[in-house]
Amino acid sequence: MTREADLTGKYGNWCLVAGAAEGLGRAFALEMAGRGMGVILVDMQEEPMDFLAGELERGYRVPSRKILLDLASDEAVPVLMKAVRETGCRLLVYNAAFSRVKPFLEHSREELERYTSVNARTPLQLVHAFARYHSGKPSAREGVILMSSLAGSWGTSLLGPYGATKAFNHLLAESLHHELKRDGFDVLACIAGATSTPGYMASNPGTGHGLMKVMAPEKVVRAALGSLGSSPFVVPGFTNKLTYFLLSRVLPRRISVGIMDRAVKRLYRERPDGSIP
Repeated sequence: MTREADLTGKYGNWCLVAGAAEGLGRAFALEMAGRGMGVILVDMQEEPMDFLAGELERGYRVPSRKILLDLASDEAVPVLMKAVRETGCRLLVYNAAFSRVKPFLEHSREELERYTSVNARTPLQLVHAFARYHSGKPSAREGVILMSSLAGSWGTSLLGPYGATKAFNHLLAESLHHELKRDGFDVLACIAGATSTPGYMASNPGTGHGLMKVMAPEKVVRAALGSLGSSPFVVPGFTNKLTYFLLSRVLPRRISVGIMDRAVKRLYRERPDGSIP
């Protein structure tokens, strides 16, 4: 069986990618289209989403839908579920995330609200609505991928709100992997490390990545899809896997947190403009 037939045979002909316009979301959309799936593209960035939709339809001959939407809004879940019902979508990827690299006390109230709404509230409510809609349907499986981050595994300076909300998604996916599996749902947390996306590069990291080797988005996506249905979470990349194993299984947490905190500070102390956030 080809990998195209494997994915569509298991999860049907449509997937939804929230946060699809660039980076990991774009890589997910292209990979799904390459495996023969139509893609519901969800993002706030209209121009890159238009370009991606044309690329999917011309290059892969698959249908696409574009939803220009702020995932922090109260109507986000009803709008997305309408598209799910209309297409019969059975594969959901929540990649969207709000992130700022700066001291906690420099965040505005509006930024803190956006962390919780985009990174936690909307994925929680969307997965709940998605699972309730599909629950009990015979002889069909559904898939859910929640993008998490190594930043959610240890608390560090400069990444507090982001790391906390990414930890939320990790724990949510891990819980639902066990709870919903017998109901026909495959749920996975993808715990990505540093990835060469526009969002990561916009944070203006220095060159001293140390423990955090930067990965290509396509490799992260393939690792996630390869683990969906078999594991509650995946850490893409050998270096990231080794780091996660050593810091979560071998060293005491107090020491692991200190190591990661120093690594993040070193990474952002070496900004090209010499600034320290």
